[in-house]
Amino acid sequence: MAGVRVVPVSTQGLLRIGARPGLFEYLRQIWHHRGFIVYDARARVSSGNRKDRLGSAWMILNPILNGLTYYLIFGLLLDTSRGIENFVGYLIIGVFLFQISARAITNGARSVQSNKAVIQAFNFPRATLPISVNVREILASVPVLITMLILVLVFPPTEEITWRWLLMVPALFLQAVFNLGVGLILARMISRINDITHLLGFGLRVWMYASAVFFSYERFIDHAGLLAIVRLNPLFNVLDIVRDCVLYATLPAWESWAILSAWAFGVLAVGIVFFWKAEESYGRE
Repeated sequence: MAGVRVVPVSTQGLLRIGARPGLFEYLRQIWHHRGFIVYDARARVSSGNRKDRLGSAWMILNPILNGLTYYLIFGLLLDTSRGIENFVGYLIIGVFLFQISARAITNGARSVQSNKAVIQAFNFPRATLPISVNVREILASVPVLITMLILVLVFPPTEEITWRWLLMVPALFLQAVFNLGVGLILARMISRINDITHLLGFGLRVWMYASAVFFSYERFIDHAGLLAIVRLNPLFNVLDIVRDCVLYATLPAWESWAILSAWAFGVLAVGIVFFWKAEESYGRE
């Protein structure tokens, strides 16, 4: 047409909306959104149990009630406490730390599926959602851990506070890193196949029974090779390290640290890459 002028436009430097960036750029974007992650985590901690009359107290009451149930069933009826020094403390640490992992993994796994509206409305790295959930669980676990230690000190046989209690910090850090890695992997899977949410509770229950939460492996497993395989369980190593530090005033074996560190950083690396590869698909029907 007369009077129409075609003006060439360079598309260099333009990116398609929602396109997946490179991995290192993706990590840089996550770091850029660290303020959002912390703010969202703190906001959800304060409003998490607002509908309940007891509010956040349920985060402490749940492991206490579960621990009491396991004590009555396994400690008294089934006598799994036999041969375990300070079984009450052993059980308290097992139940409290397992529930921290269970909450973090469950909520992290559902973070993408439960935030579809936010994903469809805003452009941001989707990994911030499971990361925010895990930061929230870390913040929420502080009073839970304090309660756990108080109970260990109160119930006989009472334990003394030693410098080894400080070793709980790196152990719990590695536990949180592992929880995040598993949450990233499951978040992508559940965003595609929602049926996995129905299997998640079953899988966590099996993991609990396989982690020596309320019994000792040595009493039920005699085969050295099978016992060595069972000890590769990352949660078992978290519990073993914390129990050694808090209950038995001994330094955890270096093998426990090595196994837990390998699981934590290995699963996190796999989780980040696995989640990043599906970045463009989140929120799409």
